[in-house]
Amino acid sequence: MENTEIKTNNKMFCYQCEMSAENGCGAKNQKEGTCGKEATLIKLQDMMMFGLKGLAAYREHAKELGADTSAIDDVSSETLYFTMTNVNFNFDEHIAQLMKIGEAGVKVMDMLSDAHTAALGIPTPVQVSQNKAEGKGILVSGHNLSMLLKLLEATVGKGINIYTHSEMLPAHAYPELKKYAHLKGNIGGAWHDQDKLFEKWPGTIIVNTNCIRPLKEKHTYQDRLFGYQIVGTEGIHKIDKDDFTPLIEKTLSLPNITGFDSGQKLVTGHHYKTILSLAPQILEAIQNQKIKQFFVIAGCDSPGKPGNYYREMAESLSQDTVIITSSCGKFRFNDIDFGMIPGTEIPRYLDLGQCNDSNGAVHIALAVSEALKTPVNDLPVAIVLSWMEQKAIIILLALFSLGIKNIYLGPKPPQFINEDILNFLTENFNFHLTSTVQEDLQKLVV
Repeated sequence: MENTEIKTNNKMFCYQCEMSAENGCGAKNQKEGTCGKEATLIKLQDMMMFGLKGLAAYREHAKELGADTSAIDDVSSETLYFTMTNVNFNFDEHIAQLMKIGEAGVKVMDMLSDAHTAALGIPTPVQVSQNKAEGKGILVSGHNLSMLLKLLEATVGKGINIYTHSEMLPAHAYPELKKYAHLKGNIGGAWHDQDKLFEKWPGTIIVNTNCIRPLKEKHTYQDRLFGYQIVGTEGIHKIDKDDFTPLIEKTLSLPNITGFDSGQKLVTGHHYKTILSLAPQILEAIQNQKIKQFFVIAGCDSPGKPGNYYREMAESLSQDTVIITSSCGKFRFNDIDFGMIPGTEIPRYLDLGQCNDSNGAVHIALAVSEALKTPVNDLPVAIVLSWMEQKAIIILLALFSLGIKNIYLGPKPPQFINEDILNFLTENFNFHLTSTVQEDLQKLVV
């Protein structure tokens, strides 16, 4: 991986100076009593804190599977110390600390990926029924695959079917999970459809990681909603010490599920360790111009019409383009049958898995880079990410720490980015905020 030289323009900022904007300070927030430099550092520290939240989530899952997370823990504690009042006012050192967090993000995603495949096997592509359910059912939402395994073991022979929601979809591709015949299919889409989906779903629901929505005043599913370990909201049942008895008993007490039979199918299971086994075919297709470009369209989905940008982009890509995705942003377009690269057996759509599997895109890019003797940033790869919360931030920092450039991010700017930070990212990483699909494709398509 090529090194990225970090450049700063300290003339843009002043540390707690008393100069007015008219006298050359760069202040933009004087009415709040904050000069431009100080406001920028606050936003950089916000980025650190949100990055740590995502880092902590991945660390928790890896630790649960027996990984040694001490190196990750050291970065977390050092960064918390860094953000204490009156510890550091140096812009360059803030950037360096963010890169440390990004490096820890790379490590923890590799760590979690290895822990998953060691415990559950390497995923292979699979078709999963979508919005089809019957009998007694538990809907599992979140990211925790270890918890899902325990639940599957606890419900063997109980007459209960298990269904996944949102980021749990990739579970169907892991050998040690899909061997359970009562792991049946996927229900719903990205995390934010909970209010409507959970109202409609007549079975029980258990949420095992972040992305739970607070209960609204008018709802019908509180008595059917369970939280696992730290996950919770007002008035719901909690599962502690892996005792699923209350969840099982509640599920069996409910009527059989009806009204879910869409006939749709979704595809998942393109873990990078599986895709790398196709490396010879992929390289041949690149050299023969059958594959002209890869588009990484991934990230955390957010509610609203602006997210349709990602579906429009995926639909606009030519037949010689491979789409690589992960996280819950894929639910904007994963109902589309993209088919195969013409003249090959290479799928045009590759679902790497959960948000923590985003590291797979880097592994694939590095393998192609090495094989073609081409720097990663010179490969025919476009990266377009959707943005919402903490895990998206740690993934972005991980990419920056690896020197990955030319990233497009949308559908709206993260709240911590101001003009100064955007200018820095543009100068050092050729970073872009998304515009319209057609405008962006004119720049991205090779």
